[in-house]
Amino acid sequence: MGRDTIADIITYIRNADMDKKGTVRIPYTNITENIVKILLREGFIENVRKHQENNKYFLVLTLRHRRNRKGAYRNILKRISRPGLRIYCNSQRIPRILGGIGVVILSTSRGIMTDREARLERIGGEILFYIW
Repeated sequence: MGRDTIADIITYIRNADMDKKGTVRIPYTNITENIVKILLREGFIENVRKHQENNKYFLVLTLRHRRNRKGAYRNILKRISRPGLRIYCNSQRIPRILGGIGVVILSTSRGIMTDREARLERIGGEILFYIW
């Protein structure tokens, strides 16, 4: 695991999705917990549970599956802001992904939230990643 925990989360989920695994285990931090809650609320993952092993906590995510086919849905995650280049925007310039079908995850002064929530509260922030 590197120093960019958000990129690590995205990579864990993307790799499990490409390998058609049903579950993925990611290290627990407050940032990962908030991001996973948003992904659960938006319907990109099915279930989350907290797991402890050797005094370390992990989040076990159950990826959403298709009903008639084997394998998980193909979620596309794209990291935008990174440690070497931070991308900020105000509430008017928050991008819309696929005409509103995709979700932009932002880090704002009021916590991590989606693009819809940030537009409603009229606050901007750092664009963390896109998912669709």
